[in-house]
Amino acid sequence: MNQNHIHINRMVDIHPEAKIGNNVSIGSFTSIDKDVEIGDGCWIGPNVTILRGTRIGENCKIYPGAVIGGLPQDLKYEGEYTLVEIGNNTTIRECVTINRATKYAWKTTVGDNCLLMAYVHVAHDCQLGNNVILANNVNLAGHVEIDDFAILEGMVAVQQFTKIGAHSFVAGASLVRKSVPPFVKAAREPLSYVGINSIGLKRRGYSDAQIRNIQDIYRILFVKGMNMTKALQEVESTLDITPQREQILEFIRQADRGIMRGFQASKD
Repeated sequence: MNQNHIHINRMVDIHPEAKIGNNVSIGSFTSIDKDVEIGDGCWIGPNVTILRGTRIGENCKIYPGAVIGGLPQDLKYEGEYTLVEIGNNTTIRECVTINRATKYAWKTTVGDNCLLMAYVHVAHDCQLGNNVILANNVNLAGHVEIDDFAILEGMVAVQQFTKIGAHSFVAGASLVRKSVPPFVKAAREPLSYVGINSIGLKRRGYSDAQIRNIQDIYRILFVKGMNMTKALQEVESTLDITPQREQILEFIRQADRGIMRGFQASKD
């Protein structure tokens, strides 16, 4: 650890075997365990705990009260050596907890450019892609997968082994018991399809034609009232092959624990 390139405030506990990059700032009363790696340009606030097996990329910001690398809260964990890996340019706000994996996946992963707001919990073996946003008090059970650019609003709870597709949007206080396909908006109880995430897609450069194609796919899958097997067959037989079509079909076919419900008329 080269302390010439680290800005350390008083009362900091850094294990001598921790690997700290250049231009890292570490706040007061923060504890960094052995077998921790922190990349260049990170800002670690006060009262942060970073435990062994944690790997943090460059230019990350970690706010007070966060605990990263805690042991899995899983009775099947037998002490095996596992990791937490966090990508570059990710922000972890106050009191976030991210647990190490079990031997199921060997590492819990948070990608690049993510934002985890206050009191988020990421359990063992979760896999988060890039540009994921988890708003305040989101809770992920073990083995959850969240693909790139997905957004979960505040107080969303996600059941174990559930997958949330890329560019999807889950409304606040939702209970996610089934997988959420790419590009959709999900809300209500039980969680249901309420449209596609057209605003998010436009912001990320999707064309009007691509958005219409996605709408056509989900109109068949979720609005027409067909069972999923027949709906998938109709999509394949009536709609042109596009990258978005193939991404949606592959996601649904690999969702072993089922997909959220189709369109449900609002009772309001």
